[in-house]
Amino acid sequence: MGDALGYQVEFDRWESIQRRFGPQGVDRMLGNRISDDTQMTLFTAEGLLLAAPGEEVEQVRLAYLRWLETQREPMPPMGSEGLAAQPWLYARRAPGNACLSGLKDGARPGVNPNSKGCGTVMRSAPFGLRFPPEQAFDLAEQCSALTHGHPTAGASAGAFAMIVAHLTNGVSPQRAVSDTLLHLRGGLDRSETADLLQRAYALAGNVPPGPNTCTPLGEGWIAEEALAIAVYCLLGTDDVRAGLTAAVSHGGDSDSTGAILGNLYGAAYGHAALPIEWASQVEGRDVIATLADLMAAA
Repeated sequence: MGDALGYQVEFDRWESIQRRFGPQGVDRMLGNRISDDTQMTLFTAEGLLLAAPGEEVEQVRLAYLRWLETQREPMPPMGSEGLAAQPWLYARRAPGNACLSGLKDGARPGVNPNSKGCGTVMRSAPFGLRFPPEQAFDLAEQCSALTHGHPTAGASAGAFAMIVAHLTNGVSPQRAVSDTLLHLRGGLDRSETADLLQRAYALAGNVPPGPNTCTPLGEGWIAEEALAIAVYCLLGTDDVRAGLTAAVSHGGDSDSTGAILGNLYGAAYGHAALPIEWASQVEGRDVIATLADLMAAA
């Protein structure tokens, strides 16, 4: 839902968003399309569901390679199974360059060593739904390196998965973020993520989330910025509608910041807290709900 809300204005500047939606920001869903963020999140979940213990990274790698084929082919080839058999997932919705190039090279750890784009974070919530916090962090960090080799990309993906894991265990958003910050401070190569999360924590205590209030944290194109913007909105308000509006109403990677926050709100408050008029119309909703049921059962 957050992805679809933000995809309406991805790449738009704040001035353009204001002209289209008004000064209150993106507070309505004029279209229901999801982006590569939801696509890759679903394939992450599918990979984890297929994995035996110890095979998680390899199965997620294979799942991402299946997603890559959806970006190359117009329709599912004969004999396709699982998510690869869903025609709506073959839409190309501005996929990240590092995701494409990393997978093209076989999705092996260490590819794109200088890239820390947010494509690693936006797809990593399923690790937190499936595993306890520290294991979720480690697996998300390892799978980040399949496309983005920069340590900050891995740290940000890991931190996101860890926060989701804490939230699904019933921990408050403030405690989930602070515990994750402590974990990040244990590694020198995680300092960029930790520092910006600390700034997000402080900003949430001083500036209520609203249209374009996240600008001190960046635009969300890189991993730590996208995570920090979503965390700022999570900590700043438990009003899902207001938080998501704030997360996507800025001149940056709005679908990714919306997708990340949507995952956090879902983990914190559950499906019942989501605005029904938004959630009911999201593209692929039945497939998403079915995969969510499988994750819950697992």
